[in-house]
Amino acid sequence: MEKNKHFLVGIFGDQDDLLHGVEDIRKKGVKIYEVFTPFPVHGLEHALGYQRSWTPKAAFMFGFLGTCLAIIMQVGMMVIDWPMVIGGKPYLAIPDFVPVTFELTVLLASYGMTLTFLFVKGYLPHKVPRIFDIRATDDKHVMAIDLANNSLSEEQIRSILKDVHAEEVYRRDFTDEENQSSFIKYVVDLFTNGVTRSSRIAHHR
Repeated sequence: MEKNKHFLVGIFGDQDDLLHGVEDIRKKGVKIYEVFTPFPVHGLEHALGYQRSWTPKAAFMFGFLGTCLAIIMQVGMMVIDWPMVIGGKPYLAIPDFVPVTFELTVLLASYGMTLTFLFVKGYLPHKVPRIFDIRATDDKHVMAIDLANNSLSEEQIRSILKDVHAEEVYRRDFTDEENQSSFIKYVVDLFTNGVTRSSRIAHHR
């Protein structure tokens, strides 16, 4: 069985049932692929065992790069390439460099962090969205379990989900196109059908 193609989906109507269910399921050795909720559930990331995000580190690195570029740019322009005395100040007037340095630091940190997140998570324009259950945007909590990533059988996992008070349990299979969408096909479809009629299909339960 291939990974990221065959899932067992559990639907929860109550956030407390979801939290206790996640803890019980993980204790029984079941690896949870992801949980989708219509609103933030406090403590869910800890129940899932998520570590602290490394995104702030990326933001710091991009911000530091922006600071260095801003200083190099201003020193190169105002000190080396075209030195000018402005208001009797020295060529290398560090306090005057603060506004530009701050702006470039914030600019690179924000854009760099955002683009890094989108790239790492695979949120690219040509990617087909994998929607396990559309009700996750309304009033249901959706738990997805990759069958290929677990040693337990489908029936065993299904039984565990029902034991932790899942309202519904069903299997969800994804096609090769949904897992490995073509960028060329996306561009052709975009020019053929336009933005509002993309070939990206939202699957409803």
